Amino acid sequence: MYNVLDKRMIFIPFGIAAFHVLVMNIFITVNHFNTGLLFFVVSVILLTLLFLYLYRSLKVSEIKFRQMALDVAGSKQYAIDNLPMGLILLNDAEEIEWMNDYISRVVPADNVNEPINKLFPNIMTTLKANNIQMTESSFNDHHYKIYWDENYQALHLLDITSQRNRELELEDKKPVIGILFLDNYDDVTQNMSEAVKSELNNSITNTINDWANHHHIYIRRFSQDRFIIVLNSKSLREIEATRFNLLDEVREQSQEIGAQITLSIGIGEGSSDYIEVGELAQSSLDLALGRGGDQVSVKAVNGNARFYGGKTDPMEKRTRVKARVISHALRDILLEGENVLIMGHKHPDMDALGSAIGVARIATMNGIKANIILNDEDIDDTLQRMFKEVQEREELMDLFVTSDEAWNLMSTKTTVVVVDTHRPRMVLDEVILNKATRKVIIDHHRRADDFISSPLLVYMEPYASSASELVAELLEYQNKEQKLSRLEATIMLTGIIVDTRNYTLRTGSRTFDAASFLRSNGADPVLAQTFLKDDIDTYIARSDLIKSAEIHDNGMAIVKADPSMTYHPVTVAQAADQLLQIEGVKASFVMAIREDESIGISARSLGEINVQIVMESLGGGGHLSNAATRVTDKSMDELYDELLSVIDEVLDNRSEEE
Repeated sequence: MYNVLDKRMIFIPFGIAAFHVLVMNIFITVNHFNTGLLFFVVSVILLTLLFLYLYRSLKVSEIKFRQMALDVAGSKQYAIDNLPMGLILLNDAEEIEWMNDYISRVVPADNVNEPINKLFPNIMTTLKANNIQMTESSFNDHHYKIYWDENYQALHLLDITSQRNRELELEDKKPVIGILFLDNYDDVTQNMSEAVKSELNNSITNTINDWANHHHIYIRRFSQDRFIIVLNSKSLREIEATRFNLLDEVREQSQEIGAQITLSIGIGEGSSDYIEVGELAQSSLDLALGRGGDQVSVKAVNGNARFYGGKTDPMEKRTRVKARVISHALRDILLEGENVLIMGHKHPDMDALGSAIGVARIATMNGIKANIILNDEDIDDTLQRMFKEVQEREELMDLFVTSDEAWNLMSTKTTVVVVDTHRPRMVLDEVILNKATRKVIIDHHRRADDFISSPLLVYMEPYASSASELVAELLEYQNKEQKLSRLEATIMLTGIIVDTRNYTLRTGSRTFDAASFLRSNGADPVLAQTFLKDDIDTYIARSDLIKSAEIHDNGMAIVKADPSMTYHPVTVAQAADQLLQIEGVKASFVMAIREDESIGISARSLGEINVQIVMESLGGGGHLSNAATRVTDKSMDELYDELLSVIDEVLDNRSEEE
């Protein structure tokens, strides 16, 4: 290209010069022939020499340009073959057409003409679907940052393996702080002799220290029942792989001495800020204790909590002193406000309604106007039977308002009391909850990861049988001049009966104390049983669910109801309860379509299987032996498969722990 262009261009200035010389020569020759002839000869010689010089210079330049082009081409080839960056060319079918030597050292040559997705799964889909030019992927322990050049159908691969390894090393060294708490140390040791207490202390301390040394953990005891632990992320992953078998070791060691000490651990991770990690550790411990103790809660910055343990039913350990303190604190908070709005969870049951009526009575005892939020669509057959009695008591009927009416009653000094739940998405009216600035929570469920924000008072006791039991205790420390009415006491007693399955589940001495208090206020067990009666259609529907149960070899009874049928949540829960009465059944799961077209699952167990963990994996929650969930974005078949998978995972983890 260079020689053709340069040779043509040289004739232009040379031709112009020759033309001028010729004109001058003609002019001189006409006037002086001899002089003109001499001038002509000299001009021809000079022009010839000039042409030869220019032509030679051109040839030299051409050789230099050609050499330069060869050098550039060689450099390009060297860069393609030797620089530390891979290059893969694709054809229109997204198959590998060519690879440079650098990437060929990692990717075998027999991958040529194979789809690029074979090496990097879904890479082209990721790039094209998201309209991006860069992504990251891995192949054979090599990590690459991959750039896509659509014009040349080329993938440029930058090896970032060393960078990733350094990042992982730094991640492994991130600080992790934990707080270890002996749940019931004070209760267990208060009546022990000094010798037995010393033996128990030595046993527990040695077990914990051996565990810490094995996993390279710094640990220090800073009170009788608390330890602080400091470790790194790598050690935490190793411990999580063991599923914190320390919980079982401490429980077993203490049982050998004649006591049963349980352990809870709160762990914070995911930040280089020690203050932030420490606060996460305390928050995690609160969460573990709120779920009943005997478990580990691990919280990361901007991440969900992970739970381990929780295999034993929580032991009753709340005290009369705490109930009195909470009762007085609740009274003070109510008195600071103008009015009280009370609500339970979506699709409220007798326990939610009973505890709400109890809180309304506390407000009335202190001269505060109270209302209970309940919409017509929330009233099921059981509540309907109860409301027939309520409608005959005008002062009780006036307590109930709809969500719209409650909205108009709200002000900045309105106190909203949430009973029988603590999860924002589970409350009966989330809009009212979000508007409220003064909130109180009374609940008996194990604490979940999501929690109502900024409450003024929280009374959560997973050891209690029901929210009605908790409220009944609070009522004992209020103004004794205003007693519960017979109907109010009966509704609260019904709430306890429902949640304890007639005093057979999660029933402690305090449960009977609360029931006794309600009986002393006129509660009628016969009327309570009347509220709980079923009509013939409900009885048949529950029987149909039980009849369709599949009893698995592992002791799981699972019901997948007919998708063309809808069932009330209470009917589903009752079916799950009754399945436990079948020989060989350790846990039951009943899933059915609800009237709102969502899918509900009620889970029950005899305590050997933690159904709370199963339901939490599906977006729900509850207790170790009583839990549920509600799903709106999956089909019945999809949810059934997911349920089986979660049950298998829980049983596998349980087997590993044992």
